[in-house]
Amino acid sequence: MSAPGLVLVATVAVLYSSGFYLLLQRSLMRVVFGIIVLGHAANLSLMLTDRAITLPPILTGKEGAISDPLPQAMALTAIVITFGVTTFLLALAYRVWLGDDNDEVPDDVEDRRIGRLSEPEDSS
Repeated sequence: MSAPGLVLVATVAVLYSSGFYLLLQRSLMRVVFGIIVLGHAANLSLMLTDRAITLPPILTGKEGAISDPLPQAMALTAIVITFGVTTFLLALAYRVWLGDDNDEVPDDVEDRRIGRLSEPEDSS
């Protein structure tokens, strides 16, 4: 079996980069979408391994190399983990929405105070 095409590798790269971009946003819904996109990117990259996409002998009718079940099991596990994290983040976003009527993560007052303390004072 040949190596995955350049289009599939570029698709995985775009999914990873857009997922990380969304993950770094302040809106919780964008964070949720980032986690979902990263989960899809991880599943696609697991399925692009060398021997993951071969037909089992039952479907082809001839003996030969069979499909490796490990990437498929890892992809199924990644799907379950992504689903669990997504439901947790959706519950968290809903809880924040009930309190503020928006889903933006607020600045932490303590972080701002520590940031002001670490800034050098002007001597003028």
